[in-house]
Amino acid sequence: MALLTDSWLLDTLGLLTSLTIILISWLNWTHTYWQRKGLINPPVKFFFGNGKPVFTQQVSFGDFIKDVYNYLRNHNKPHGGFYLFSMPTYIPVDPEIVKAVMQNDFNHFVDRGVYCNEEADPLSAHLFSLEGTKWRNLRIKLTPTFTSGKMKMMFDTLVKCGDQLTVEMDKTVGDSINIKDILARFTTDIIGNCAFGIDCNSLQNPDSEFTRYLKLFFTSGFWENMVGLFTFVAPNISKKFNLKIVNPILSTFFMKVIKDTVEYREKNNIHRKDFMHLLLQLKNRGKLVDDGSILNDKDNKGEDTALTMNELAAQAFVFFLAGFETSSTTMTFCLFELASNPDIQEKLRQEVNDILDKYDNKLTYDGVMEMHYMEKVINETLRKYPPLPGLNRVCTKDYHVPGTDFIIEKGTKVMIPVLGIQRDPEHYPDPEKFDPERFSEENKKTRHPYTFLPFGEGPRICIGLRFGMVQTKVGLTILLKNYKFSLGSKTALPLKFDPKSFIMTTEGGIWLDYATIND
Repeated sequence: MALLTDSWLLDTLGLLTSLTIILISWLNWTHTYWQRKGLINPPVKFFFGNGKPVFTQQVSFGDFIKDVYNYLRNHNKPHGGFYLFSMPTYIPVDPEIVKAVMQNDFNHFVDRGVYCNEEADPLSAHLFSLEGTKWRNLRIKLTPTFTSGKMKMMFDTLVKCGDQLTVEMDKTVGDSINIKDILARFTTDIIGNCAFGIDCNSLQNPDSEFTRYLKLFFTSGFWENMVGLFTFVAPNISKKFNLKIVNPILSTFFMKVIKDTVEYREKNNIHRKDFMHLLLQLKNRGKLVDDGSILNDKDNKGEDTALTMNELAAQAFVFFLAGFETSSTTMTFCLFELASNPDIQEKLRQEVNDILDKYDNKLTYDGVMEMHYMEKVINETLRKYPPLPGLNRVCTKDYHVPGTDFIIEKGTKVMIPVLGIQRDPEHYPDPEKFDPERFSEENKKTRHPYTFLPFGEGPRICIGLRFGMVQTKVGLTILLKNYKFSLGSKTALPLKFDPKSFIMTTEGGIWLDYATIND
């Protein structure tokens, strides 16, 4: 009996050893993919590929992407690759190749390769993550909701949220403030009111339900980050296990809020000037109509494909996330740079006051659109601190990279290195310097247009770009009209990006001192 047991143990150990050798050999072989294809990549670590600093949260995702870009740039390569675990990812450096991927040959790169699971995780199936025909059809339906006319329609509601911002800011004048905190509450209230007619009350109540639940999405622990990375590296396997990238607690809360709002409006046929009204028209009528009604009538039987309840909720969810986080992050970095460059701050404040004087001291949509220096300041902020430092795509059919003999194989992940491109001294001399004049019409003409990509480009450019810019301009106008900002002593310099966040945000926050203009 003992001999049989010993034999079984030896056989088991032998099998495990063989499997380990096979796994190690396979991993080592996969990490030669780019070498076999004739492209270079940064040196790899066993098992992790190039991604160990990200997986172990030693560096931020933005710093990682910038480092890969700089490695290829320093070797004078127009493109190259890197590995996340065993997954090879293609990275273009030449702006012409970036343009080909995002615009000229978009049909080869329609999909982002972002995980979504309509059944197990319905809020993940939104416009940002959908693929192929589903994405195209939804994009066509939603595009009319973001016209300049729709922005004007919501502008007054947006300004009212700004009035509450000054009320809260006035309470702590003279103190140091974590500016991202109050701006996140401000944008939460804007999206809640302008998009869905929901009073989130985040400015008055920092611990409001909406603020707490939304933070669940952006405040990730180690396990949540690992799940996110796994769904990115292995989306098909993730679907088989029904993994969820939206926190179930957040999903339950948000689905209930949206369903309650929809039921109330449909029951009472309520007409409001917001995104929810437009989404309800798409749900019940399949298209936007001029009469404003959200309900079907005898002349419209819903022949157009309508949104399902889950699809409506998913779009509402991504509007909320994008509007809440990206605008507050942009305003935070913008105020940091203005506090660090008081001459630029004063020049922008002068433009704000001049435009307000022109419109009888009223904040108007037309006035905001005339703030051209502010637009330069915001664009320079987005250059240095793009909310998404990398934009991902997946090759949907074999693609011959123009100007080379290289073929990107179907299924290959592609990463557009936004932060690397936008901090490349060849495109932006002295890239660490904050200089809004980089975005004068004259200077923009000297650069390749695909060296500025904070909103993406091509058919998958951010659909809410216009709303985000208006929201950011209104927030900055209100703040600069009323307050002067300087760096607080709690702000750790130089800024360090948070390695636990996939968007551009800092460790320790950005603390600003501020006083009223009349002080």
